[in-house]
Amino acid sequence: MSAVTPFRIAIPDADLADLRDRLTRTRWPERECVDDWSQGLPLSYAQELADYWRDEYDWRTTEAALNRFDQFTTEIDGLSIHFVHQRSGRSAGEKAFPLLITHGWPGSIVEFAKVIEPLTAAGFDVVCPSLPGYGFSGKPTSTGWGIERIATAWDELMVRLGYERYGAQGGDWGSAVTTQIGRNQGHCVAIHTNMPIGRPPKDLSDLSAEEREVLDSYADHQRWGTGYSKQQSTRPQTLGYGLTDSPVGQMAWIVEKFWAWTDSDGHPENVLTKDEMLDNVMLYWLTASATSSARLYWESFASFRDAGRVELPTGVASFPKEILRSSRRWCEATYNITRWTTMPRGGHFAAFEQPELFTDDVIAFFSEFR
Repeated sequence: MSAVTPFRIAIPDADLADLRDRLTRTRWPERECVDDWSQGLPLSYAQELADYWRDEYDWRTTEAALNRFDQFTTEIDGLSIHFVHQRSGRSAGEKAFPLLITHGWPGSIVEFAKVIEPLTAAGFDVVCPSLPGYGFSGKPTSTGWGIERIATAWDELMVRLGYERYGAQGGDWGSAVTTQIGRNQGHCVAIHTNMPIGRPPKDLSDLSAEEREVLDSYADHQRWGTGYSKQQSTRPQTLGYGLTDSPVGQMAWIVEKFWAWTDSDGHPENVLTKDEMLDNVMLYWLTASATSSARLYWESFASFRDAGRVELPTGVASFPKEILRSSRRWCEATYNITRWTTMPRGGHFAAFEQPELFTDDVIAFFSEFR
């Protein structure tokens, strides 16, 4: 069995100096031809955010904040996996419940910084791995690290940490991984997701008003919001050259999604601060993981299609601005849903945007499996 080695984030000063230099030397495009975000991240906001990143943002504060969590690496199937493992701190007589939480793209462990401590206070041992090719995890050097392999690796990780039973949670790619863990069962006893994978029926004659709204939202996303996934699922290597070389390019690629995918009433800073968005961008920039993270789309984009039912008990937190919303009826074919919560607000980055709503629902769902 591979060792579990303590890990601490420690970015060299030279990397931060290089970032500031690159931001200073940014070669800017001309302004967009519209007065909104419909052509992408507006030039004025990109410049404002880049100036803030260069002149005011303090990575060392973020680094220290992330290092308050216990972090480790371990090798699984030949690849180094980075993860947070924060124990509940309860006494020996009060058994904690282990909870595996998986992020997606363009997310990272930063998404969960607001929910780890409330969950450990509620008696959970929280494990947050960085996906292969993301953040401080290793970058696969051969093909095959898709959703199925990750799900198997995550089960092995939990057993390696001493857990014979656990719960799993995820959104975005984390939803696909968590869904596959639920199919595999293994040592997992229940799953929870904020992006359930459901499909509308072929016969659309009997739709509720909510389901018609969902279909309209999905059609709009397919028309205007899927260019990134087409590129990442077909030519991630080509895309990666620009994003790995230009911090503003990497920033724009991610921050545009914070605008499009959050419940923010038209501007991402209505729900996330500049610092929070840049914290997440930094986990891609500092680790040069634009290409390796995008390859997951090349490996597994088809995994969001139906690949068998999850029989484990499943909890769903349905947020109104999720990019791939579904109705409970459509999801019943994929999951054994035992709890469905329709949230009053929130979008794709549930734990990041609405940590209290997210945490309360996770705690409530897993309470019966402790």
